[in-house]
Amino acid sequence: MKQSQPCLSFAILSLLLCFSPASWASAGSSLDLTSHPVGYIAIAVFVLAYALVMGEEVLHLRKSKPMLVAAGVIWAMIAAVYVNNGMTHEAEQAFRHNLLEYAELLLFLLVAMTYINAMEERRLFDALRSWMVNKGFSLRSLFWLTGVLAFFISPIADNLTTALLMCAVIMKVGGSNKKFVAMACINVVVAANAGGAFSPFGDITTLMVWQKGMVEFQQFFALFVPSVVNFIVPATIMSLFISKEKPQAVDEAVELKRGAFRIVALFLVTIGMAVSAHSLLQMPPVLGMMTGLGLLQFFGYYLRRTLDKSLARKRALATQAHDEKRLKALGSVVPFDVFNKVARAEWDTLLFFYGVVVCVGGLGFIGYLSLISHTMYTEWDITYANVAVGVLSALVDNIPVMFAVLTMQPDMSLGQWLLVTLTAGVGGSMLSIGSAAGVALMGQARGIYTFGVHLRWAPVIALGYVASIMVHLWLNAHLF
Repeated sequence: MKQSQPCLSFAILSLLLCFSPASWASAGSSLDLTSHPVGYIAIAVFVLAYALVMGEEVLHLRKSKPMLVAAGVIWAMIAAVYVNNGMTHEAEQAFRHNLLEYAELLLFLLVAMTYINAMEERRLFDALRSWMVNKGFSLRSLFWLTGVLAFFISPIADNLTTALLMCAVIMKVGGSNKKFVAMACINVVVAANAGGAFSPFGDITTLMVWQKGMVEFQQFFALFVPSVVNFIVPATIMSLFISKEKPQAVDEAVELKRGAFRIVALFLVTIGMAVSAHSLLQMPPVLGMMTGLGLLQFFGYYLRRTLDKSLARKRALATQAHDEKRLKALGSVVPFDVFNKVARAEWDTLLFFYGVVVCVGGLGFIGYLSLISHTMYTEWDITYANVAVGVLSALVDNIPVMFAVLTMQPDMSLGQWLLVTLTAGVGGSMLSIGSAAGVALMGQARGIYTFGVHLRWAPVIALGYVASIMVHLWLNAHLF
């Protein structure tokens, strides 16, 4: 099998070099390959890779594998074409640009996952689960509680970080109830994306629109009611299929490990630094996130240095109280290790993101994104075009789609810019692969929350999508 791969690569390369350069139209410093076999092959490779991702539940093939291969094949074909035309640096520069975008996303996600793993190790999610269960909440109440929390946290902490945080709680509360975990994850994805749509800090696309100056900070809040509708409609329908039974009570009280709340405080500081880096310093948010990782490392160093003294004090107190259970627990304490939390990050998800970003970047470099955007905003009604942006973002990714729209800068009213902000933000909820929150949760709840499970509820989510658009068109009619 390994011997056939070089032969296949050589065959593809030979095929590319057989085509005459005259068959491609040059647009500035790049080639238009949208009507060339290379473009068609790239689309076929991308579709095949996504088909394998969609079949993850049946094939038991991790989603990163087909996307990594697809990314390599697409860019290898592009590079071969450009080299054959004497343009040796254009493809390289374009690929490096996509790689930089992924690097920022990778490091952002890595820090968020590290903090979440650290909070889980400090037993914060066990304590939250114990509190929820001891309060007597039913599964249906927990479904609503996690969704509402996701909706109101995401405008501050961004939809991706919020979804990861709430998914960890859901898995602790749901336990072995896979149906509840899966549906609650779907609800959290919808809620987090909806909550992020009415805040400049809630999603990368809203940040892009804000930084471009298309919508002022306070104007985003005109999308609050449509965002609520987008979350409430599918949540109400799905909640009817959630059992009212109460989770099994937790017998023992959960004792938080040392430093748990301080790690939460550091996480909030890290989010604040990420937001400030972007809004005040005009720097990528990842600068604040990586600085926050450094703070967590310093705190881990402090926990390790003071571990013996802390254990000695607690053992003395436990001995005086004749608390054998506490003494046994103290004997199993291990030092806090930040790099152990980094290693536990969901690497399949992170590598899948690489494949998506690089593949979509390749298709954009070929010319397909510009072609689609130009067709939509010159030949279609603007409202229909903005609605289609949301549907397209569910299939591909909202970041490159919004980037293409902002690049064109079509002449639109404030109401239309708010509409495309809404649709790009919440449209990805219709498929699990349509948003960063959905992709991340597929990794965090692997085997439970899958593409197929989410797809079953796509019509209900689409109903909320349409309802939110209608509410925006009615409520904010004066902005059009």
